Amino acid sequence: MAIVEIEATARPRAGKGAARAVRREGKIPAVIYGDKKDPLTIALDRPTLTKLLNKGGFLSSVFDIKVDGSSNRVLPRDIQFDPVKDLPIHVDFQRIPGDGTIRVSVPVNFLNEEICPGLKRGGVLNIVRHEVEVNCPAESIPENFEVDLAEVDIGDSIHISAIKLPNGVTPTITDRDFTVATLAGSSSSRSGGGDDEEAVEGEEAAAVEEKKED
Repeated sequence: MAIVEIEATARPRAGKGAARAVRREGKIPAVIYGDKKDPLTIALDRPTLTKLLNKGGFLSSVFDIKVDGSSNRVLPRDIQFDPVKDLPIHVDFQRIPGDGTIRVSVPVNFLNEEICPGLKRGGVLNIVRHEVEVNCPAESIPENFEVDLAEVDIGDSIHISAIKLPNGVTPTITDRDFTVATLAGSSSSRSGGGDDEEAVEGEEAAAVEEKKED
């Protein structure tokens, strides 16, 4: 992953009044925090930030922010938008620790829904986790995790162990093989027999327990 450099200027003051003053200058207020250091308030060039946002993948990209000659390796954590104009008005960045490992949530994509046996039989995909939180090297953040539904049937569940994780990427939950999704039967698909129905009910209960434990 290429690390993008951004030039920024320091903001001597925090607060709403100072942030509004920065915006009147055509810039975007932001803050850098974390790694046991004091927060650093900065201002970003609006066109530069807009261009980066339009490229996509902003929240999973690593940036090197230059402020008054110092370098800050960071990961974006939050972007606030104007509710009316839908333009960025503030950005939060988190410093990447010295070991280069960060905690980040990675979206889960489901493939081959059109040929999934369970879905073709009228089943319903219950997604327990749309994202999976992992520890990973800051420079190797996965864009997404993929789950292949080509052989998944009613009553099946998909656990984290079924997802191939890149080297150096580990789930933050380590004490169990947690559920990512289940394939439950619809009322019509269940009418055919008890075995499938019991399996589905069991998987649905497991999914509820996963949510409670988190």
